[in-house]
Amino acid sequence: MSNSSFHALAIPEKQAQQRSQQVMQCIRRACEQNAGRIRFSEYMNIVLYEPALGYYSGGLQKFGAAGDFITAPEVSALFSQCLARQISEVFQGFEKQNDDKNYCIEFGAGSGVLAADILLQLEKLDSLPEKYLILELSAELQHRQREIIQQKSPHLYERVQWLDQLPEHISKAVVIANEVLDAMPVECFRSNTETTEILMLAMEGEKLVPRYIMDSRADDSIKAIQQRSEIELVAGYRSEFNPMIRGWLSALENKIQSAVILLIDYGYNEKEYYHPDRSEGTLMCYYRHKAHSDFLWWPGLQDITAFVNFTDVAYAAFDLGLDVSGYTTQAAFLLANGLSDLHASQVTDDVQQQIVLSQQIKTLTLPSEMGDRFKVMALTKNYEHPLQGFSMLDLRNRL
Repeated sequence: MSNSSFHALAIPEKQAQQRSQQVMQCIRRACEQNAGRIRFSEYMNIVLYEPALGYYSGGLQKFGAAGDFITAPEVSALFSQCLARQISEVFQGFEKQNDDKNYCIEFGAGSGVLAADILLQLEKLDSLPEKYLILELSAELQHRQREIIQQKSPHLYERVQWLDQLPEHISKAVVIANEVLDAMPVECFRSNTETTEILMLAMEGEKLVPRYIMDSRADDSIKAIQQRSEIELVAGYRSEFNPMIRGWLSALENKIQSAVILLIDYGYNEKEYYHPDRSEGTLMCYYRHKAHSDFLWWPGLQDITAFVNFTDVAYAAFDLGLDVSGYTTQAAFLLANGLSDLHASQVTDDVQQQIVLSQQIKTLTLPSEMGDRFKVMALTKNYEHPLQGFSMLDLRNRL
């Protein structure tokens, strides 16, 4: 990050700075317990998820104009309504298998807008689930989600249940993970001529100092990626890999008998992810809608994310016995699920409303906005029916 972009960031308020200093104390303790340094993934886990202090687990405003970023459900209810159409189709497919009850499971439900709007649309489609389960570790976000759902869909509130872990057994479920994978802690690495170095963070006085060190586990992971995708990383090439996806998918596969898992996130296939031109990686930080790359800037007060390597997700799913049943752009997924029809049914003679709806659709679908940058992947278990969201454009051959 350049100095000019750094100075463009607003200085946090005093109370926020004090909170960041508390996060730094957590980082210091972690370093002291690990020979003076920690892996970047552990740093990312602390600054995002440390109870009551981390970016996601504390009380910071994250979503919308007053926060640091905006997600598709906040852009327009049309996003959730299209997603509900896909869920309704899956529920109909489930009914052909057996008479057990259908469930929705949403990970990291953000503001709660997605859950509320999906439930309202499923009600219109006569496809309500037995329960809408939300796995949310942040007590503060749970509180916001309860408020939003009670406000937008009070008569459906009793169908929603908050959990801090997956139930031991669910017969049939649609799993929704909208911008979840990008928030999982990643490992950062640097390639050199002979091996791979992993990014570690060490405390020097009051400062955190980044250092790259030799690491056999990182070396094995990157060699596997290079071999399967025929990628050559030149010396000095820096990027990331996600060591948590396989374990997360394994838990879903283990506890759900029949599942359709819908992953919606910004990302690339593997060859695009490790393209020679992307030699600085994909790691990004967001603060007050400004993107930058200084992950050490006021720890705990900003979002830190990395793009998703969807090829790696597909390999992990395949190894676990899951089927990769679709991969497409967000624009194609929404259009295949009736975005145009939904828009036509809602537009009125009010010119201002027409402009607002048109801008929402542009944000969701234009290649320069969310349309191509965001991808949708479907992973299935014991589900053999086609998925309408991938009928317009299926990019699995590019994985």
